[in-house]
Amino acid sequence: MSNIKFSGLKGQALVIDNKDIPSIKEFKDVIPDHYFKCNTKTSSRYLLQSALIQLLVVGIGLSIPFSPNMIPIWIIYSLLSGTTAMGFWVIAHECGHGAFSENKTLETITGYLLHSLLLVPYFSWQRSHAVHHRFTNNVTNGETHVPLVIEGNGVTEKVGGEKELHFSNSIGKKNYGILQLVLHLIFGWPAYLLTGSTGGIKYGTSNHFWPIKPFSKALWPSIWTKKVWISDIGVALTLLGIFFFVFKYGLFPVIAMYIGPLLVVNSWLVVYTWLHHTDSDVPHLSNTEFSFMRGAFLSIDRPYGKILNFLHHNIGSSHVVHHVCPTIPHYHAKKATVLIKKAFKKAYLFNPDPIPKALWNIACNCVAVKSDIKEGRYIWETSYNKKSI
Repeated sequence: MSNIKFSGLKGQALVIDNKDIPSIKEFKDVIPDHYFKCNTKTSSRYLLQSALIQLLVVGIGLSIPFSPNMIPIWIIYSLLSGTTAMGFWVIAHECGHGAFSENKTLETITGYLLHSLLLVPYFSWQRSHAVHHRFTNNVTNGETHVPLVIEGNGVTEKVGGEKELHFSNSIGKKNYGILQLVLHLIFGWPAYLLTGSTGGIKYGTSNHFWPIKPFSKALWPSIWTKKVWISDIGVALTLLGIFFFVFKYGLFPVIAMYIGPLLVVNSWLVVYTWLHHTDSDVPHLSNTEFSFMRGAFLSIDRPYGKILNFLHHNIGSSHVVHHVCPTIPHYHAKKATVLIKKAFKKAYLFNPDPIPKALWNIACNCVAVKSDIKEGRYIWETSYNKKSI
């Protein structure tokens, strides 16, 4: 472990054994039964909360002149509006997991509308995200933020790890970190939707809008191909609405009120997915070592503070519970987190590093992984070293 850059976890994830991981029954025994149940009224109240906050923010935006000299103010507005609108993404995400309502028709309509308005193909994402949950931190079957492997075999491991280490070394740690932040936060989400970027080797080059050739069909078995097309309808209608507003009011107002905030929403999405499954001392697992519970307990909770947790419904501070049992609604996941933290102290991962520090750490130091065959896991390499390959 001499080449591992420890994060605020201080190597905790590297010393967890399978015997430290609870079974799903042990996990459920710690949590009261009613925490596993969603309530339509309660869920709707949180949706209303996000809607009222967003209406207030939009009202502020409409009071700002749509003029070039106000661009700095509009950038600030985008940061604010995109941050508050992320609350809608989280609610739609819960709908996709079945954690919004026992009325599944209402749940599906709510999630479909919210995600379509954010240009997210609802059913396509529901499918790929379910795969992500099923195979969290699995180096072969994982979906999203699956690492490149040093001397990967191209069959069960992604190739190119040694080249990425060469590249990071050649441009320097600072430049590499900046590049990764730009690539992930600005281009990461559309790249994933359009090409399956950062996805596992098993699924090839996928496309969340086009489930057939020339793209891989591996993510879309059976009925899911049809559901991808249905998802496209919602996104297409939203795009038509955008074109209508551009035609009626001009391009600048649409960029200022919608496109700018949407880019910020997308960045938040990447932050949550990236930070909660990646850290410089959190391994990925081979198929032989992997189990659902082992992978789920490699999720990392982080300190977002009261304001962001309020706006984003605690998605980042109760992520471990969410990954073990995603049907637990967010308003119970926060309380469930307290219980599992006490019950499974060694297995539960919480990194106290501030979010900017954590982002910088993984952007700079999570370059490629090296196989640790004996342990059946893959460890992040922080710098290029010929002896390490």
